[in-house]
Amino acid sequence: MRWIALLIVLFCLAACSGRRNVMPLGQATFEAYRSETAAWVAENREFQTEDRVAELLWNTPGEWRPEGSSPEKGILLVHGLGDSPWSFTDIAPFFAKRGFLVRALLLPGCGTKPSDMIGVSADDWRRVVAEQAAILQREVSQVYLGGFSTGGNLVLEYAHAHPEIRGVALFSPGLKSDEPLDFLAPLASLFSDWLMDPDGATPAQDAMRYAIVPADAFAQFYYTSSSARGLLKKTPFDRPAVVVLAERDSVLDVEYILKHFDAFFTHPASRLIWYGLPRTGRSQRAIFLPDALPEWRISSFSHMGALFSPANEAYGPNGARRICHNGQSEANYARCLSGEEVWYSAYGHEEEGKIHARLTFNPYFDWQMEAVLSALTADMD
Repeated sequence: MRWIALLIVLFCLAACSGRRNVMPLGQATFEAYRSETAAWVAENREFQTEDRVAELLWNTPGEWRPEGSSPEKGILLVHGLGDSPWSFTDIAPFFAKRGFLVRALLLPGCGTKPSDMIGVSADDWRRVVAEQAAILQREVSQVYLGGFSTGGNLVLEYAHAHPEIRGVALFSPGLKSDEPLDFLAPLASLFSDWLMDPDGATPAQDAMRYAIVPADAFAQFYYTSSSARGLLKKTPFDRPAVVVLAERDSVLDVEYILKHFDAFFTHPASRLIWYGLPRTGRSQRAIFLPDALPEWRISSFSHMGALFSPANEAYGPNGARRICHNGQSEANYARCLSGEEVWYSAYGHEEEGKIHARLTFNPYFDWQMEAVLSALTADMD
């Protein structure tokens, strides 16, 4: 039993000595939250471009209001690990054009520099979700939540405990990692700040997101994943939910989520959108769409690809930004950086004769979002 006592001591020491550089929380209004967060990010961010105004906008909470009278519907969007509100740059306007008051929050530790995630806890993330969901509930009568990856876990946790939430949209939700030893992440974080040390060879971040995150951040992801999964096992989610998954996601155990979809999400309007090969004998509420699209030079769909329209000026096929760090050879990485024609894929996908950048757009985007909206608002018909 001595080793258990030693681990407890080490955990307590790490918790007491952990560095924390956390944005201010506890605001009474969204405007106060957005203003104070923007000031904090401006002071703490390591800017990546010359356009600091635009970069600050991408990395701070956002709001999109519908035209016309005061909205009755609202949706709060929560990004993933090391990402930013810019993750919803295409999704948010879609909902606003359809009458929603849309808000995207910034999770503590994100938006500035990766080292600011050290010492941030899952409870810090849960707090901002709870605060902003409660604020939105005071302003509109029908509240929905949307989340990407870690954000999907966080909105599921909140919605599970708050039956007044009408439904959830989950894009690549982090319910189960594809790493079988993910439960060791909290232990690993006690001994090292980084699983992969920032060495300068690969940029640690870009204008919209972090490329690496500390070991502690993976530990906090594990806590949200284990928690959300446990809640669904105990009590299924009985309101409309849409789950969007890529078969060859390099981050998640998507087969696990597909297998348990019917048990976890019981509302008849709930849908699973699966980019990949069909699976016989699975849910009758699953929609299967091919993920190999040669006409788009797409070999496979990625963890992040479902979020963005092909028209996106940064991440579309003709966009200004290309993610070449994609698990391929150094030679192909260099060729991708040099601007050669690329194919698009999930991280780690390789084929002879092809250079693969990360897939950062979704050819099905317009159809997908209409399907998401239809499922979420089914109870209103």
